[in-house]
Amino acid sequence: MYEGKFPKKRYHHTLRFLNEVISKEEKILDLGVPNPFSEILTKEGFNVTNTHGQDLDLETEAVKTNDFDVVTAFEIFEHLVSPFNVLKDIQAKKLVASIPLKLWFASAYKSKTDKWDRHYHEFEDWQFDWLLEKAGWRIVKREKFTNPIKKIGIRPFLRRITPRYYLVYAERI
Repeated sequence: MYEGKFPKKRYHHTLRFLNEVISKEEKILDLGVPNPFSEILTKEGFNVTNTHGQDLDLETEAVKTNDFDVVTAFEIFEHLVSPFNVLKDIQAKKLVASIPLKLWFASAYKSKTDKWDRHYHEFEDWQFDWLLEKAGWRIVKREKFTNPIKKIGIRPFLRRITPRYYLVYAERI
């Protein structure tokens, strides 16, 4: 997926946040197939199980279990047509999720080669907050961060100062 170029800043930021809100004793269900970040979490001592690539718009059974304390979803919900359904069906009491924020100076991401690597949504923070609230979650901690790229131009400059990612820790109401 990343062809050897891992998003190190995003991974570092997300790992720090996760360490602040989740203990390593808790069992985590990570939405999405095993990936470089879920491997990092395992190496860091977290107990992580991934879903298996099912279409979470249509098949939410994976989250309808009490076997996990926490569900993590890092850059997953923007790929779903209806993230509300899976958020509503999660049985775990804790959620740690991140999303890319909608940027006024860039259109939504769409891979030309991989139909799963496309964004149906890119949220503003208030929209994601509202979605979580409507699905029965209370946000306990949140933060935004930038994702600068090493290029020259107007958009790269704007990426240095404009938050690109939104990370939240929420608990079931």
